[in-house]
Amino acid sequence: MTQTPGTPDAAPAPTLSESAGSVDGASVKAVPQILAARLRDAVGAAVRGKVDEVDLALATFLSGGHLLIEDLPGTGKTLLSRAIAAAVGGRFGRVQCTPDLLPTDITGTSVFRPDTTDWEFHPGPVFANVLLIDEINRASPRTQSALLEPMEEHQVTVDGQTRDLPDPFFCVATQNPFGQAGTFPLPESQLDRFAMSLSLGLPDRDAERDVLSGVGGVDSLDRMQPVATTAEVLEAVAATRVLYCADALLEYLLDLMESTRNDPHLAHGASPRASLGALHLARGHAVVQGRDHVTPDDIQAVFVASLAHRVSIGDRTDTVATRQVLTGILGRVPVPRP
Repeated sequence: MTQTPGTPDAAPAPTLSESAGSVDGASVKAVPQILAARLRDAVGAAVRGKVDEVDLALATFLSGGHLLIEDLPGTGKTLLSRAIAAAVGGRFGRVQCTPDLLPTDITGTSVFRPDTTDWEFHPGPVFANVLLIDEINRASPRTQSALLEPMEEHQVTVDGQTRDLPDPFFCVATQNPFGQAGTFPLPESQLDRFAMSLSLGLPDRDAERDVLSGVGGVDSLDRMQPVATTAEVLEAVAATRVLYCADALLEYLLDLMESTRNDPHLAHGASPRASLGALHLARGHAVVQGRDHVTPDDIQAVFVASLAHRVSIGDRTDTVATRQVLTGILGRVPVPRP
């Protein structure tokens, strides 16, 4: 990443011993960087050799967005999702998507009770703090649409009655590359609900050796303990949303977004919602890096991953191709100088 001359270098993530006062719930709430450091250590212990990807996933979580992880089977998509869920505590829900999955299998349904002659609502797995949607593109379009309201409004409407979801609500969906047997492409409306899309790729040799020896990987999940409470998470997300971002960096972000709308290779560019989402993600990335302000590096770190699934080259979203175009835009737009 390009470091702007005169821009403060990225400070290391603070450790618990470096925070002022005792490290209890109150101190974590006051300093979201401390909570981010806890999460980073916990998730990194399970997901080996993917430091940048873990940082981006946690930036999504702390920004209040949702995460889409797309890659081939066996590359650690579910592992990353489960590691985040285990680290943040709270209620965990999981949906294993199949073509015959129904919307009510996610949202829940009302069941008639003959003994009371009343209808009783049985909540689905969506009523969780962390929801894992495994292989989302194996669910039918009808079932995929059941996630639109929960992800956007944090509520579910069943049988005409609207029910709020637990707070915080973080959705992590995994997806196999489109074109594999039994997959359905996600529509633009569904893709737009995700703040970021990641592709993990294969681990390097050292990371794979750790997994084979049981140092990381699925075996480590059983030993993982929550490092945060839901109250601490809510406080950290609220603090992240208002992290300082200089006016010059806002203009830099706007320049990048405008370039996507004028690029001849893209059928359509970033929407204003995508711009706002990228700003939130940049703030989240700054917190994960231990900073109390946004730098150009934070915007550059999240730019491609926040837009690859939201812009398109042709009729269908191709994140591999759009990543290449977005990387080119990132290299052309001048970085602001102090």
